Amino acid sequence: MDLLLQAAADTANTGNQFPTSFVLVYVVGFIAAVTIGSIAWYNSKRPVGWEDKERPDTVPSVDAGQTKDPNDL
Repeated sequence: MDLLLQAAADTANTGNQFPTSFVLVYVVGFIAAVTIGSIAWYNSKRPVGWEDKERPDTVPSVDAGQTKDPNDL
C-alpha cells in the first residue's frame, strides 16, 4: 500500500507533464499503419487507369491464394 501512495505522491510532484512515451507509441503506430496500409493498397486491385502499371520495387508481392494447411507440419 505504501508503494501505491509513494507512486501517487511522485506523480503529483512532477506536475501535469504529458508522458513522451505515449506520443512515441502513437507516432510509431501511425507510421506502421501508413506503411502496412500502403502495402495492402498496392497489392489490391488497381484503380481505373492503373491496371497496366508496374508495382514499385519496394512493395513486396503478396499471394493471398496460397494458404498453409495447419496439419502439414
